[in-house]
Amino acid sequence: MSLSPLLAVPPRLDDQLCFAVYSTMLALNKIYRRLLKPLGLTYPQYLVMLVLWEQDGLTVSQIGERLFLDSATLTPLLKRLAAQGVLERQRAQRDERQVLIHLTESGRQLGELAKGIPACVGEATGCSLDEVVRLRESLVQLRNALARAD
Repeated sequence: MSLSPLLAVPPRLDDQLCFAVYSTMLALNKIYRRLLKPLGLTYPQYLVMLVLWEQDGLTVSQIGERLFLDSATLTPLLKRLAAQGVLERQRAQRDERQVLIHLTESGRQLGELAKGIPACVGEATGCSLDEVVRLRESLVQLRNALARAD
């Protein structure tokens, strides 16, 4: 389908892909906010912790690559998590410009408490596991296409 007929009509909010993604993220954030409150985490902090629960001892730049965040955005998040006692920031011995991020015992325990969150979010979607997997795959394809177009 050509986009040219669509260009003749003033854009409508409800027809915009960006608004569908944005408003869905707002709704998803509400679910996460409720689930993460007992853990004392915000959604961005949870994403950082997910990366570290998967692989501990990463550099700030490695975490940033996984989360598509620059160090200026990530550093304050890491400092707050360190102040909460769930991770430690240490200068690398080989290169003091690099900061390594390690979970504390408290951070590892938090991971155990967070294990049920994906199932709760999945249930909130009202979708089957197959539908969630297909939707995630479509969103990853969209993200990658947009990154290539940038």
